[in-house]
Amino acid sequence: MDRQMNELLRWSIQNSERGQVNGNGIEGPNGVNGAPPAAQHPPDTEAMNVLFGGPSDAELMKAAMAVITSDDALLQDKLIAFDNLEQLVESIDNANNLAPLDLWEPLIELLRSPEADLRRMAAWCCGTAVQNNTAAQVEVVDREALPLLASLALHDSEASVRRKAIYALSSAVRNHQPALDALVGVLPPTVLGEVGQGRLNASDMDAVDGIIERLNRHNS
Repeated sequence: MDRQMNELLRWSIQNSERGQVNGNGIEGPNGVNGAPPAAQHPPDTEAMNVLFGGPSDAELMKAAMAVITSDDALLQDKLIAFDNLEQLVESIDNANNLAPLDLWEPLIELLRSPEADLRRMAAWCCGTAVQNNTAAQVEVVDREALPLLASLALHDSEASVRRKAIYALSSAVRNHQPALDALVGVLPPTVLGEVGQGRLNASDMDAVDGIIERLNRHNS
């Protein structure tokens, strides 16, 4: 039995027990003085979708990207879809599904979009997906997204895009040495300053914070 169906079964059993009746009235297995125990929290949305046939998170992610990359969709609709995608990849499981769903490639390509709002949202999604997520950090390094994000952070004409690119870089390099090495390799000495002297350690948060702070100062 998969995880969602197991969760549904457990939830159903726990809540059906609350309605058991005996000679003293309604009483669950843990009831006190005839009062039923508190209701259990319902299963998550994806588990309910399994039961009632709604779309899975993976299907929602693919649908969002289809809108974002559609030539026929209005910008407002693309931004709504992007906002939905960003919220979905807050879940590590969903973020790790970007690769098997073939969504990393179009997401990274959107960092090159001529539309500033789409560049901003692409950077935001990247940053959310890689946060505290080693598998996603590997993806952005292997797919060479770091140089793109660094270019946006340094040179984009829109301040909102630069801020989200810095957020994505900050999330990508923390505790992930290949990402930090890739970033340091493309940042100019004027940005690195004394912080960039010698090889930086991705687990040294003071060093990482120093680079991000210098990027923020460059952005201001």
